[in-house]
Amino acid sequence: MLSRTADNLYWIARYMERAETAARLLEVGARIALLPSAEGYRNDWDSVLRASGNADGFAAKYGKPEQANIENFLFLDRDNPNSVASSITSARENGRIVRTALTTQVWDALNTAFQELRQIEAQPLAECALSQLTDWTMRQAAMVRGAIDATLLRNDGYNLLNIGYYLERGDSTARLMDVKYYVLLPRSDFIGSGADNDQWAMLLRAMSAHRAFHWAYGGEVTSAKIAHFLILNPQCPRSLITCVAGMNNHIGRLAKLYGRETPAVGAAARLLAELEAQSPERIFDEGLHEFLSRFIRETAQLATVIHNSYLSGDIQG
Repeated sequence: MLSRTADNLYWIARYMERAETAARLLEVGARIALLPSAEGYRNDWDSVLRASGNADGFAAKYGKPEQANIENFLFLDRDNPNSVASSITSARENGRIVRTALTTQVWDALNTAFQELRQIEAQPLAECALSQLTDWTMRQAAMVRGAIDATLLRNDGYNLLNIGYYLERGDSTARLMDVKYYVLLPRSDFIGSGADNDQWAMLLRAMSAHRAFHWAYGGEVTSAKIAHFLILNPQCPRSLITCVAGMNNHIGRLAKLYGRETPAVGAAARLLAELEAQSPERIFDEGLHEFLSRFIRETAQLATVIHNSYLSGDIQG
């Protein structure tokens, strides 16, 4: 496969997952705003902006963080390359370039999302309910992913799409969890409180994982249980370990398909081994924010290795 085709397929997946991430961040912000305020907590939209990694870009354009501007920045603003609108448009453009590598169903799902987005953009954002926009985004992302899983041949293109999905989803889960760091001020007496556990439950709901969590653990929602569920539990579809294991699986399939290993094989395996050696106690001893920040950095480094291994030269064996 030509590297430019591989790159387009990989970025279709990353951009669609990135659009869903922006929508989930908006949902987290909306849910935070509904929680009762308490001394020691920063129940504001600034936490969502910081966790998105785009705070500097927002400040340069809008200045002081306000809810309406943050909603526009994360959903419609084309100056933000990670907004829902930018991500869906980029995914569709990558799909258009490699149209012959996609099934009709995958292309239709991408193109439908783009055309409906244009209709949304024609309306004032204030007239659109935020919950409807986030639900629409997650529905479009699920339709594209479903079309890929249901109709694409399990060849190198399929593996590259899934590598992109898992890489972006792992980064997404880490950023969504990191919202907790920005919301909770450094007062240890709030940790484990009812308000703390309410915020964790809110995060689970925003990640569509609340019921799955209770199926897996039952009982009270605690930070230790959630850290295990969203970081270390291989049964959770959005956990960090599930995402890294998924990357390892599809990178391994490429190695088998082409009859040779690349540096990406070893880099992904090391990241998985590091996660497998973790425990909730070790993570909280290091500091949840510090652990998540390190994971985000290591994921970015792995993305560079993947690019150099598969996306910067012809990759057929």
